Amino acid sequence: MSKSLKIILYAIVGLIGLLILIAVVLFFVDTSVYKPRVERTASEALGMEVRIGGRLGISLFPGLHVRLDDVHIRNREMDIASAEEASLEIALLPLLHKEVRIRRISLQRPRISIKRDRDGTFSFEKQKEAKGTVRARVLDNLSLSDGTFLYGDEQSGQGFEVENFNLDVHSLQIAGGNSAELLKNLSFTAEFACREIRTKGLAFSDVKFTCKGKDGIFALNPVTMSLFGGQGSGSIGADFSDPVPRYSVRSSLSKFRIEESFKTFSSKKVAEGSMDFSVSLSMRGNTVKEIKQTAGGEVSLRGENLTFYGYDLDKEFARFESSQSFNLVDAGAFFFAGPLGLAVTKGYNFASIFQGSGGSSSIMKLFSDWKVERGIAQARDVAMATGQNRIALKGSIDFVDESFDDVTIALIDARGCARVQQKIRGPFREPVVEEPSVLMSLAGPAINLFEQARKFITGGECEVFYSGSVSAPQ
Repeated sequence: MSKSLKIILYAIVGLIGLLILIAVVLFFVDTSVYKPRVERTASEALGMEVRIGGRLGISLFPGLHVRLDDVHIRNREMDIASAEEASLEIALLPLLHKEVRIRRISLQRPRISIKRDRDGTFSFEKQKEAKGTVRARVLDNLSLSDGTFLYGDEQSGQGFEVENFNLDVHSLQIAGGNSAELLKNLSFTAEFACREIRTKGLAFSDVKFTCKGKDGIFALNPVTMSLFGGQGSGSIGADFSDPVPRYSVRSSLSKFRIEESFKTFSSKKVAEGSMDFSVSLSMRGNTVKEIKQTAGGEVSLRGENLTFYGYDLDKEFARFESSQSFNLVDAGAFFFAGPLGLAVTKGYNFASIFQGSGGSSSIMKLFSDWKVERGIAQARDVAMATGQNRIALKGSIDFVDESFDDVTIALIDARGCARVQQKIRGPFREPVVEEPSVLMSLAGPAINLFEQARKFITGGECEVFYSGSVSAPQ
């Protein structure tokens, strides 16, 4: 046997013997004495209070592993995160140089709770944020299994809850530098999956996405989910490389059930059928208000062969002279159901469509296309056709001031001219809905609306109210 081979063999045997010796020592050591030291070190590193409620275990095989049971992290006297079990894998060779290098972190059944105060401060932010530098760090893998995540924003009043999520983060690197520019110095690749994400009135299921981040630019692509019985897909982008963050959202929800979406408002069956929804928006800003003010893009809701319960719209329109209390705005609820949703309908609750006079309506085609600029959605092609009539909408909706801007809904004839129209204006929470107005004055309740419309049409030209994609019924 050569001399060099003997040296290698002796080194291997010596290393194995050293590991066995360490293992034997650890077996007889009371690891509980290390808990205060681990808690103190972790607390100093995070700038938060870290407590280990359970046991601390150490094992060597297949590597150096530290197991912590019942771990809690608190900040500002609030629980930020907890885990029933935390496991750390530590590289052995750096220990010879008195350097602790964590390669993997695994959390079992973690619970994370984040809040944002009215002043914009997050609950995980340190009370005295350090303005120094952050040491460069590398983590091969971070995994969270069967977790729960809670988020509440006191600024916007919004929040969400994530149940049964799994997260795997790979090649997590934090480049050394200014702590205020942490997002710019962060890079990673991650896969996320969860059973359900719940917000106020909405529940997304089977959510999955892949996320990549580098140099302050983060991309979630693809994002898939199920909502209202439909399949959603899209992408989300965030760019923190500049002082003012930029965001983008591209998403579509195909073949969702409108009856499921209307359950947000009432348990009563209001409509039935499948629809398609899409959104493409970009925005920028450091606050919710700034983001609203800069939002721009397109939003669309489309459907065919839908059924609207509670009213026979064609009969209501045909006998309008004896039912002038009917609201066109109520019928226009369909226009808001998808693209403008809860934000618009939270004030005007479309109560009468849930307490209709009976019957049903077939909606042959529905278009609801909107152009968004500076947080204001302008109706571009918004109309629907029943078996005998068409209803169209014009105007804009201001999401910055949360108000209707002279939104007009009209019953239109074959040429696209308005026969009857009704306006809704003012704030979402307390909108003003005007009485329906016939574009020719009614001499009395016995005068038939469509006789008036016929005379109006034959008497001369009219201003076209609608000339979009929804054709007049044959």
